[in-house]
Amino acid sequence: MTTVHTDYPARYYAAYNTTAPHPTPVTGWYDTGSMSSLVNVPPAANLIAITAEDWANTTSFRLPTGRGVMDGRIVDYTVPVLPVPLSVQAELALATARQTVWAEFGALNDPTPDVWVTYLKALRAIAQGQDTSSTVLPEAPA
Repeated sequence: MTTVHTDYPARYYAAYNTTAPHPTPVTGWYDTGSMSSLVNVPPAANLIAITAEDWANTTSFRLPTGRGVMDGRIVDYTVPVLPVPLSVQAELALATARQTVWAEFGALNDPTPDVWVTYLKALRAIAQGQDTSSTVLPEAPA
């Protein structure tokens, strides 16, 4: 049986992924003294104990986002922006280019200029993984 004072002596805690590289985001805040059940609360050894003053500070400390854990301390945290793979960029550019070609040429039953066909094919090759040597998207025709 879990007892609050024995198993959670600090009362207020921040949870985080203990196996993730640091910094890592805070994933939850716990006031174990006010909870009717501690069944779903991680063990205190896997939490960061925080003070009552920090718990009460909901304007700059105990926030729903923007807080993380670094070396056992609560710190400001910004989710890293991961680069969008070139194939995904190509898929998005291809969708836009197809709309442009249709609006400018296909809807009017005009032939698509070769420069646009070349561009569409280059984007498709990147998007489908056939072109693995390109590191940037081709320039869109004027």
